[in-house]
Amino acid sequence: MLAQPLNPGRIAAYAGLFVLGAVVGTAGALVQGGWLPGGLLLALLGAAGLFLGGARAVGTRAGAVAPAAGWLVAVLLLTASRPEGDFLFGAGLGSYAFLLGGMAVAVMCATLGQRPQPGGPAARLGK
Repeated sequence: MLAQPLNPGRIAAYAGLFVLGAVVGTAGALVQGGWLPGGLLLALLGAAGLFLGGARAVGTRAGAVAPAAGWLVAVLLLTASRPEGDFLFGAGLGSYAFLLGGMAVAVMCATLGQRPQPGGPAARLGK
């Protein structure tokens, strides 16, 4: 799963990204319903920025998976109804677009190719 060995700094970075993903998921859940077209786009762009930024900051795909896992945990906990009947997400197109769109963004950011490693030959293959 990880391309580089774990050390305490890397574990702390993943834990911080997980918590930041939960915060972004909670904020996105609140914003997407308030301003439906613009809020939904803002919530998904914020999540995409965090997922892609985490992957670029850590340098591994696990840098995108950690905040995506935090986002998913927060969003799934917010979708559960309470015994009193209270819930945060309503059954509407915007809520489903946020849930499915956020998962799709997480998968896209986690599977994007890594940047090319420096120090390779400058020549193209086949020459």
